[in-house]
Amino acid sequence: MRVLFGVLGALVVAGTFSSVLRTLVIPRPTRSSFTRTIQALVRRMFQTVADRLDDPEAKDRVLGPVAPLSILVTLVCWLLAFLIGYAMLQGSVSELGPLQAIREAGSSLFTLGFASSHHVELTVIDFCAAATGPIVIGLQVGYLPTIYSAYARRETEVTLLFARTGTPPWGPEILARYAQVQLLDELTELFHNWERWSAEVSESHTSYPILIHFRSPRADRNWLIALLSVLDAGALRLAFNPSSPQAEVRMGLRAGFMCLRDLADARGIPYDRDPTPDSPIELTYEEFLAGVGRMAEYGYPMERTPEEAWPQFRGWRVNYESVAHRIARDIDAVPAPWSGPRRTGEAVVVPTTPVDRRPTGPS
Repeated sequence: MRVLFGVLGALVVAGTFSSVLRTLVIPRPTRSSFTRTIQALVRRMFQTVADRLDDPEAKDRVLGPVAPLSILVTLVCWLLAFLIGYAMLQGSVSELGPLQAIREAGSSLFTLGFASSHHVELTVIDFCAAATGPIVIGLQVGYLPTIYSAYARRETEVTLLFARTGTPPWGPEILARYAQVQLLDELTELFHNWERWSAEVSESHTSYPILIHFRSPRADRNWLIALLSVLDAGALRLAFNPSSPQAEVRMGLRAGFMCLRDLADARGIPYDRDPTPDSPIELTYEEFLAGVGRMAEYGYPMERTPEEAWPQFRGWRVNYESVAHRIARDIDAVPAPWSGPRRTGEAVVVPTTPVDRRPTGPS
């Protein structure tokens, strides 16, 4: 039995170290079953409550603490796993009972020093446990600034988009707003910025998947809805304006849907890697016409008719729609047009465009 406890204890310690390294240290998409399970359990508790609410703002308030709390709970579970693993190792090489083994392992793991032994075997395990606690906590402390730095960079561009195009953002609304303020020539800069944004999000959110569940500071903002709106704006721009500059738009579109596919790979979401332009999509032609009407209302110039542009737009959207809709459902993103259903199927909100307040008196 002692040998069995020793083997099990060594496996627990080694497996927990593997989880720590995969989550905090290795700078590439790695999957830790332990971390993923703990974080899924935390999310499920909050999601059960959120699914009973109809108001998107109430849902956001419930789901807001999930990601930060998941990080804290993961740290606690790591320390508990190390405590159990080292206690099993202590018991396997000594006459200590379960409570005494846990007491000695905890004394070493948390560097308290109130329990110690003069046996060589126990001393070696005590040293290992004493090194483990500070290392894990130190790695977690160093991990948090990385997480929040990536979060801040992500939200900066999202906030800029919301300030320019309204809440929540929508592909047709972006083009309508830029046409309204006569900034259509600046669209290339928008897509250039979001190409870089997509690359940064792809790198950070696959290396640290918990970032996917970090919600924006406001309930009407969401990073995924912002990205989807930029992709739709790019697809509409290419579909309706073939004579306009296309290089930046195409590169922004490609970076965006490659970002979504990288996130899908990290989360194990299936998708068609090589869809054809006439593959089915969820967006209907009637919904497309409603968006085109919004663009026309604000004077957006169109070189093609909606009938001519629809196949072009559909050929682009098929590359990213299914993945975007699935992630939007998984994270309960703010409802928005053209973003698919949510977990509880709440009604889609109508985007509001910012209003320019200008002086009306004599200049």
